[in-house]
Amino acid sequence: MDEPTEIIVVPHTHWDREWYEPFQRFRLRLVALLDDVFDRMAHDERQRFTLDGQLAAVDDYLEVRPERREQVIALVRAGRLAIGPWQILLDEFLCSGENIVRNLERGLARSAALGGAMPVGYLPDMFGHIAQMPQLLAGAGLAHACVFRGVPDRVRSHAFAWQAPDGTTIRTEYLPGGYGNAAGLMDDPRLVTRRATDLADRLRGWRPAGDDTPILAMYGTDHAAPAPDAPDLLAAAAVDGVRLRLGTLAEYFATQPATVAGLPTVAGELRSHARANILPGVISVRAHLKQAMGRAERRVERYAEPLAALYHDQSVQRFLDMAWARLIDASCHDSVTGCGCDETAEQVAARLAEADQLGRAVCDLVGARVAAGVPRDGYLLFNPTPATRTALVRLDVEVPGDGPVGLLDADGRVAPAQVLDRARTLLADDVVPAADLPAVLTRVHGTELYGQEITAWSVSPTDATLTFEVARHGDPAFDVEDVRLALAAAIGPERWRVRIVAAPRVAVAALVEVPALGLAAVRPMALAQALPEPGPAPAGSSVPRSGGPVAAPGPAPIRRLTGGVRPVTVVDRTVDNGLLRVEVAEDGTLGLFTPDGVRVDGVGRIVDGGDVGDSYNYAPPAADELVDKPRAVRTVVVHDGPVVAVLDVIREYRWPVGADVDAGSRRVERETIIVTTRVELRAGEPFARLRLSFDNRCDDHRVRLHLPLPAPARSSYAEGQFAVVERGLTAEGGGGEVPLPTFPASGFVAAGGAEGSLAVLLSQPTEYELTDSGGELAVTVLRAIGMLSRNRHALRDEPAGPQLPTPLAQCRGERSVELAVLPFRGDWRSAGVPAAAEAYRHELLAFPGASDPTVGLPAPVAGLTVDGDGVTLTSVRDRAGRVELRVVATRDTSAVIGAGRGLRGACRADLLGHPGEPLPVDGDGLVRLPLRAWEIATVQLDLAG
Repeated sequence: MDEPTEIIVVPHTHWDREWYEPFQRFRLRLVALLDDVFDRMAHDERQRFTLDGQLAAVDDYLEVRPERREQVIALVRAGRLAIGPWQILLDEFLCSGENIVRNLERGLARSAALGGAMPVGYLPDMFGHIAQMPQLLAGAGLAHACVFRGVPDRVRSHAFAWQAPDGTTIRTEYLPGGYGNAAGLMDDPRLVTRRATDLADRLRGWRPAGDDTPILAMYGTDHAAPAPDAPDLLAAAAVDGVRLRLGTLAEYFATQPATVAGLPTVAGELRSHARANILPGVISVRAHLKQAMGRAERRVERYAEPLAALYHDQSVQRFLDMAWARLIDASCHDSVTGCGCDETAEQVAARLAEADQLGRAVCDLVGARVAAGVPRDGYLLFNPTPATRTALVRLDVEVPGDGPVGLLDADGRVAPAQVLDRARTLLADDVVPAADLPAVLTRVHGTELYGQEITAWSVSPTDATLTFEVARHGDPAFDVEDVRLALAAAIGPERWRVRIVAAPRVAVAALVEVPALGLAAVRPMALAQALPEPGPAPAGSSVPRSGGPVAAPGPAPIRRLTGGVRPVTVVDRTVDNGLLRVEVAEDGTLGLFTPDGVRVDGVGRIVDGGDVGDSYNYAPPAADELVDKPRAVRTVVVHDGPVVAVLDVIREYRWPVGADVDAGSRRVERETIIVTTRVELRAGEPFARLRLSFDNRCDDHRVRLHLPLPAPARSSYAEGQFAVVERGLTAEGGGGEVPLPTFPASGFVAAGGAEGSLAVLLSQPTEYELTDSGGELAVTVLRAIGMLSRNRHALRDEPAGPQLPTPLAQCRGERSVELAVLPFRGDWRSAGVPAAAEAYRHELLAFPGASDPTVGLPAPVAGLTVDGDGVTLTSVRDRAGRVELRVVATRDTSAVIGAGRGLRGACRADLLGHPGEPLPVDGDGLVRLPLRAWEIATVQLDLAG
C-alpha cells in the first residue's frame, strides 16, 4: 500500500510589531497571546509554536516577562519553539544591504543566546524580495528560504531554486495561499476533517511527481494564537490517505532536501504580482521616512563606524550598537514602509532621528579626538570614500579683511576658496542706563557671549562705550570680574553704549584633496588676490600659517582650480564646468549637454496628478487631471562660481486642493504652490545636483519629477542592495492588483540608448518608472494619501489592511527631495555611474581644530584604499580589534586593499564575521582579493601601528 501523505501543520502567528496600532498597544496583545501559548506548552508536550522568524517578538515579550526567559530557552532547545533567524521582519527594498546583514547577524546571535535559531530564511510577508537575498542567506549559513509574495507565475511547485546575481542558489519554499494557508483549519471542531481534506487536496497540487516529502501547512495568521486543543483536534481528524501532525517550521524543513538539483530556477529579485499583492505604493508613501532612513544609515555605515574603526576609538561601540538597534527596528515591513497608522509613523521617524543622532554623536566624539592636534583656526577633513579624492568642502571660517580667501594644506598648497556668505560682525550695538550694566554682564557665561568666546574687551569712559570682541576661540584668561571693576572705576556716564563685535567670518567653498578613508587638515588664510593655479610652495619659501595676506604669483585670474579642474561659470541661465553644461529653459526645465555630444532637454518637468489610493497602492481618479505647466517661472543666481554655482528655478503652479473620492475626480478648488528647484553644479563633477522644495498644501495627489532620456530605453538599471537590477517597461500581473511598473531604487537608476543615457543619483530609497514608452524616467517626489487602506480600490481586489484615516500621510508642510542627474554615453558600468553615485552621496566631513594656533598643520593620514574595476565598498567597522570591510563586485575582478599605516595580516570572513582563510599581503603591503561578478565579500584586516 502507498504510504499516506504527511502534512506538517505549523502553528504560528505573524506578528506585526507595529502597524494599524502603535508598538506598545500591539505589545500588550503580544504578551497576552504568548502568556497563553507558553502556559499551554508547559502542560502539553505535543504543543508546537513558530514565532514568526523574528527575535523582536521574543525580546519585546521578555522585556515585560523576564521571568519566562528560562522557559523560552527550554522550549527552543527542545525543538518545540522555533525562533529567529531575523531580528525583525524587514522590508528588503527600503533599507541598505548592510542593514539586512546586521539584521541577520543580530537575530542569529540573539537566537543562539536563547537556544538556537530556526535555520530557515523565513520571509513570509515582505512586499517582494531583493535579488541578492539567496547570497545573503547562504552567507549566513541558512540552507532554505521560505517566501510568499513576489513569486512569478512560472513557479508551479512548492519548491524552486532561487539564484542570486553571483550564481548562489538556495532551496526556496513557496507558500501557496500565503503564510495563513491553513489558518481556519481548527476554528470549528466539527469541521476539522472536512477542512483538512480540502487543505490536502489543495496542497497536493503543488507537489511534483516523485516528491514524497511532507507537505507544509501554515496554521496561523496575523496576531492570532492556535486553538488551545489543537493537538487533540488534529489527532481526531480522519482524512483518507493523509497523516496530520503538528510541527515547527524548523521541523518541516528538516524533512526537506537542501539540494536544488532538479528544481526550476528563478533568478534575481521577486517582484511579480502573479500570485499575491506586493503593494508597491509603500515605496513612495511618507517619503520623509525613506529620506530619514537613508540619511541615518549613511551616517552610521559610512561615517561613524569607519571613523571609530580606523582611528582607534572603541569606547563608542555602545553608541553604534544603539544606533543599529534603532535602524533595524525601523526597517520592519510595516514601519519604514509608512503603511501604518500616523502614531506608528511618528514613532518610526523618532527612532530614525535617534539613530542619526547617535551616528552624529560618534562622529563628534571621534572627530574631536583626531582633530585635537589641529590648530584652532583650522579644520580636519574626513573622506568616507576608499579612494583619494578632491572634493568640495564648505567651511565657516574666520579671516581678516574682505578680500579673497584660500585654504592652506599641510604641504603648503593653497586652494582658492569661493566666498558664499559673510556673517555680520556687529552683533549688538545698544545704549543702556548705567544701572543696567550689571544685568548686561549676566549675559557673559565664563568666556562665552552670544554663542562665541570673548577674545578682548574695553571700557572707554570718554565716550561711555563698553566693547566685547568675540570669536570662535577666546582668551581663557578672561574674567568678567575685571570688566565689573573697570566699569565701577568709570564714574560719571549715566548711559552706556554696549557693543559686541565678532571676528570676520565667511562661509567658503573650496576643492580639497583628502586621502582614501583618510584625514587632511586645512586652515583659512586671506589672499592679496586670487590665485591662478595652486601648487606646492617653492623650495625654501616661507608660508604664513595664519592670518596675513599672501601675494599671488602674478596678476592672472583663476583659470583652473586644482588638479586641472575647470572653474564653474554662469552666463545668464547657463551653468558650465567643462564636464556638463546646464541651461534653464523658459518653462523652468533643464537642458543638459556633455562634451561628447549627449544632449537631453526638458529635464525636471513637474507633474502633479490625483491619487485616491492608499498607503499600499497608488490609484488615479477615474477622471484625473494632470498639472505640468507652470503659470510663472523665474531664475535667481545664488552663487556664480568658480568652485560652485547655484541657481534657483522658481515655478508657480495651481494644484487642486484635493480629490473627490466618490466622484472619482479632483476638486475644482486650487492652491498656489511655489516649487523651487535648486540647481547646483560643482567644479570637477559631471552631474548636476538638484533639490526640489515646496510647501504642500494639497491632499490626495502624486507629484513626480520627469526626466526625458537622450534615447528611448527598453529597460532600466537600478542600484539597490548589493546589486544593480535590470527591469523592463512592464510588470508581471495575474494576482489581485494591477501590476504598475513602478520600482524602487536606492543608489541610482539609469536608462537610455545608443544616443546617450541618463542616470539619476539618489541618497535614499525612491520610486521610479520608465514612462512614455521608455522615453522618460519619472521619479516620485510626493505621494499624499489619507487612508491606511481602502476597502474598495481601483487597482487592488481586496483590502490590504483596515480602512483607517491617516491624515498625516497627506504630508502637508515643507517637503523636499534631493537627487542628481548625470547624462552619459555607453553603459552604466563603463560610464562610472556607481562611482558618481558614491561621490554624490558621501560629502567630506569637517571637524574644527582645537590646538594652539601657532602650531603647524598635521600631515595627511590615509586610512584604507579599496581599488578595483567594478568594486564598491559598503561598510567598514571594528570587529574585535580588527578592521572589517565589506565589498561587492559588479563584474569578475580583483579588489586591491591597502592601509595607510600598513597591514600585518588579512583574512576572508563569512557574512557574520567569522574569520576564514588567510589572505597574503604582498611586498607592496597590499591584499589582492579575486571576486566573481556580484560577489559580496567580507575581509578582516590587522593594521600595523
